[in-house]
Amino acid sequence: MKKILVLLTALLVILAGCGDKKSEQTGQKDQTASKKPAKEQVLNLNLGGEPYTLDPAFASDTTSWWVIDSIYSGLYKKGKNGEPELEAAEKVDVSPDKKTYTFTLKDGLKWSNGDNLTAKDFEYGWKRVLDPKTAAYSPSALYFIEGAEAYNTKKGKLEDVGIHAKDDKTLVVKLKNPISFFPKVITGAPYYPVNKKAVEKGKNWAASADTLVSNGPFKLKNWKHNDSLAITKNDQYFDKDKIKLSDVNFRMVADTNTEYQLYQSGDLDLLVSVPADILKNVKDSKELVSYDNFSVGTYSFNVNEKPVDNKKIRQALSYAIDRQSFVTNVLKGGQKPAYGYVSYGVKDSEGKDFRDDGKKYYEYDPAKAKQLLAEGLKEEGLSQLPKLTLKTNGEGINKKSAEVIQEMLKKNLGIDVSIETQEWKTYIDTFKQKNFQLARMGWNGDFLDPYPVLALYASNSSSNFTNWKNKKYDQLLEQSLKEKDDTKRLELLHQAEDILMDELPILPVNFGYSNSLIKENVKGVKTDALSRPNFIYAEKQE
Repeated sequence: MKKILVLLTALLVILAGCGDKKSEQTGQKDQTASKKPAKEQVLNLNLGGEPYTLDPAFASDTTSWWVIDSIYSGLYKKGKNGEPELEAAEKVDVSPDKKTYTFTLKDGLKWSNGDNLTAKDFEYGWKRVLDPKTAAYSPSALYFIEGAEAYNTKKGKLEDVGIHAKDDKTLVVKLKNPISFFPKVITGAPYYPVNKKAVEKGKNWAASADTLVSNGPFKLKNWKHNDSLAITKNDQYFDKDKIKLSDVNFRMVADTNTEYQLYQSGDLDLLVSVPADILKNVKDSKELVSYDNFSVGTYSFNVNEKPVDNKKIRQALSYAIDRQSFVTNVLKGGQKPAYGYVSYGVKDSEGKDFRDDGKKYYEYDPAKAKQLLAEGLKEEGLSQLPKLTLKTNGEGINKKSAEVIQEMLKKNLGIDVSIETQEWKTYIDTFKQKNFQLARMGWNGDFLDPYPVLALYASNSSSNFTNWKNKKYDQLLEQSLKEKDDTKRLELLHQAEDILMDELPILPVNFGYSNSLIKENVKGVKTDALSRPNFIYAEKQE
């Protein structure tokens, strides 16, 4: 799962679905344009902040992934709407019981330093993520594999993990259960190979172009931390002839208005997320690309922290939030109120959307919010709510969003909430350390299915930072993996969402929608429901 976590740098970027008409038209225009290529194939972008890491084992956020996905290459890559396409793998053979995958690598694969890339590099990379000593961000993304969870949790042996390089070109992977979407799972960052010699140079091997070795379309050129980062075409990449860009330069400008000014002046070629207050000024622009985004903006509770250890208090806070007003008056970019956790975009065999087929949870109801708060306080033996702090990163619209939530809780429940903002990279550590009562976070699905986002809150998920656990919830998720009838599988996932929304370790606010600006002379940028704009096959024209 991408990582299945997706910690986003701006709430506007964490928004949901599958491409609309305008984005499809733009994609078609990119493919059929006949202008001459520009002499200088350099793309200028903005990350919005410092990437947390470029080591696939520790990446947890879309800022990092935007770079990582361009400098590493897996067995599969994401095609349209996340559908897997063979990448480093030449072919894959699946056993009759669908539990054993045998991958045959392409001939002549190389690392960016010229070393041969073999199946052993994939085995090493995957087992490194699972190694308890690594303390990787998302080892649970590999728990589909036989013996993986036991090894990672120190209950099993390395030799029992179902990952084995039979020879330099053959990787054999054994699963616990047949998983129909396994090829989609292994498009994620935890499944990238890493170069053992590079890793063994020290813990900061991925922080400098001098030591980072990768295998993707691009490689790291330089990284001036907290200022800029640049990647350059990787001449060792097996499919290098399809890569038109020579270089991609990233700024790290956090202020969205400054970012927009840089775009207007021509210093940036693409704007990932148009600021809400500016969107109305560019709504008729040919450069605007709007598309659904399979994601959800949330606030997470640490259920071990008072007073949000009480379920009724958590529910009261949720009923006190006017989500429709939030998306209309704050985000202003086509987002939808999140009356549930799984976003729009997942269709069943009859074309029904999982969200439309599910319940509506926590529609705005101040009276019910007050009732639940009173009941929760009584259960805790309290006369009023103790101090509550909401933590958020300050980039983009996130601080303003937190202030609006603060105002709603004051107006509807009479409670005072303090806001604490942190710089993105620091905030990620705060979140991972569970140092919060209530904290902003956004999640993005790795592929269009309810399972990857719901599985974030399984008891064994390494991306569950809420301290919430529920055996019935875990059982439903496990049953869904074994259920072959898709209608029954989706019903199990609806039941799981019911539990999640009742217990409420997280507070969903909005489902996503993305509004990007792309210069008309930049062609071949892919936009879809699952990621930031993909520039890998982009080309600049005169």
